[in-house]
Amino acid sequence: MSKDYERLFGEFEPVSSEEWKNKIIEDLKGADYEKKMIWHTSEGFNVKPFYRKEDIKDYAESLPGEYPFTRGNKTDNNWGIKQQIAVEDAVSANEKAKKSIQEGVTSIGFSIKGRMVSQEFVAQLLDNIDIEKVELNFKVCIKRIVEFAQLFAQYCKAGNFDLSKINGTIEFDPIDKELTRGKVIENYTETIKELLAATEEMPGVRCVAVNAIDLCNGGAYITQELGYALAWGNEYLHAMTENGIPIDKAAKSIVFNMGISSNFFMEIAKFRAARTLWAKIVEQYNPKCQCACKMIIHAATSTFNLTLFDPYVNMLRTQTEAMSAAIAGVESITVLPYDSVYETPTEFAERIAKNQQLILKHESHLDKVADPAGGSYYIESLTHSIATESWRLFLEIEDKGGFHKAVKEGEIQKSVGESGNNRRTALARRREILLGTNQYPNFTEQSEGREPLLEYCCHGKPITHDNGTLDSTRLASEFEELRLATENSGHRPKAFMLTIGNLAMRQARAQFSCNFLATAGYEVIDNLGFKNIEEGVEAALKANADIVVICSSDDEYAEYAIPAFRMLDGRAIFIVAGAPACSEELQQAGIENFIHVRVNVLDTLKALNAKLGII
Repeated sequence: MSKDYERLFGEFEPVSSEEWKNKIIEDLKGADYEKKMIWHTSEGFNVKPFYRKEDIKDYAESLPGEYPFTRGNKTDNNWGIKQQIAVEDAVSANEKAKKSIQEGVTSIGFSIKGRMVSQEFVAQLLDNIDIEKVELNFKVCIKRIVEFAQLFAQYCKAGNFDLSKINGTIEFDPIDKELTRGKVIENYTETIKELLAATEEMPGVRCVAVNAIDLCNGGAYITQELGYALAWGNEYLHAMTENGIPIDKAAKSIVFNMGISSNFFMEIAKFRAARTLWAKIVEQYNPKCQCACKMIIHAATSTFNLTLFDPYVNMLRTQTEAMSAAIAGVESITVLPYDSVYETPTEFAERIAKNQQLILKHESHLDKVADPAGGSYYIESLTHSIATESWRLFLEIEDKGGFHKAVKEGEIQKSVGESGNNRRTALARRREILLGTNQYPNFTEQSEGREPLLEYCCHGKPITHDNGTLDSTRLASEFEELRLATENSGHRPKAFMLTIGNLAMRQARAQFSCNFLATAGYEVIDNLGFKNIEEGVEAALKANADIVVICSSDDEYAEYAIPAFRMLDGRAIFIVAGAPACSEELQQAGIENFIHVRVNVLDTLKALNAKLGII
């Protein structure tokens, strides 16, 4: 301990964790510490309100670039800025790729339809791209993937490129096809062998993908995505080594494509935990070099929480998501354009998506510091908690026969589907918030013709999820359907706030009710307050209100609600904002509708739409 430190802090008595907790309890003034201060996560563990050095007994002593790679695979934090390009024709895709590279992209992902694959196509697609400096990633129809890999290798050799400098992926993930499309690929290890043979002279090209991002986009919780991803990767490791592929080669052929949710700190911890656990798994196969234990991660922002309405908020979501992945030290990141859920992204949207990562590098300098989260009591503790729960899930899947067996039996689809449904229910009850969707909507926004894009397979057919496959329906979809139904009905219902009585309560409840009803696309009419019920009802009728919401205090509802309801006499739907003690009395008088923090917002609005004749 330095003399300066002793001089500054020596006179202060150390404070124990118990003393800190007692002080918090004192400040809570009788409120329950467990309920108020402990976060009971959906991931299966609790998060405390504060952490101290004693909480990180399992802190990784290794440095960045050292086994078990908790702190990153390298001693810097530079990552690849990746842009995905759906190839309609080779020439235009090539031009788009070259333009993106000029604008700062360092990793290109091409999605290629099988019918396109030919020697001429590969040459046109990669024309004048310096493939020694730009990472190239290819998604190709499984039926043509080996042929493409061979053509790509031929192109690289014919162009006299340094094959040791070529980096990227030719992604083969047969289990993902079964998980998301219901297509069973038999004897996939033979295909892996052919891919490895085709790319033998390009050690920087990985051919086996674990597309755990589909779990994230299906609504999986963080520990689910990681636990299943580990089991998924281990399935491929086991299959390859059982078929004669050395473990070092097998491990170095795998890339993990993972999603990023909006849970900022937990996502940082997820990627750190992922590297640690994967290193432990590969180690059990006794590789010759610890470098084989490195988990190569490409992270992409999630589609699950993107929205059609208030779409610019998507930029805020993807920015924090990209930031968490960058801080966590992944190898490359894709930021989805903010408009990608309702249109082919515009040039402006794609430029913004690229710039979001450039800001993190050139203005925030996140690429200059390896493991910037290292040593944080909170993040180190989260890393340990996520690792513990994910490992438990990994072992559970392994004990049942492995990941592929669980997919065949529908267990993975069912488990992730339940998580997605739980999150949709949480959204409907506002326990989970999507700004602009189920809370704080833009009151005047119209869709302007925007509709959710359908998802298509590589053969151009729309993808459905009614055959026991993983459901990737976005979180906001049902709220968007509701709002679009309102908009397309030809009549935008008016919801009138009949504010009366206690000033603070009527304003708070009017604000709550406006936010509540605007999520369905209704026009909301707020008011400063009325002197009496007669004045309020008269104003509501004059405004041609379809819905009248009385906003007052619990005590005053006993006085105002029933007279207002009777005076309205069925000329508009009558709603009480709140759950007052006199609710039973109000219901006996015929009042049916109450909105408050405990109701299911989505179900309530669906019922209102039905009463309004909106289907």
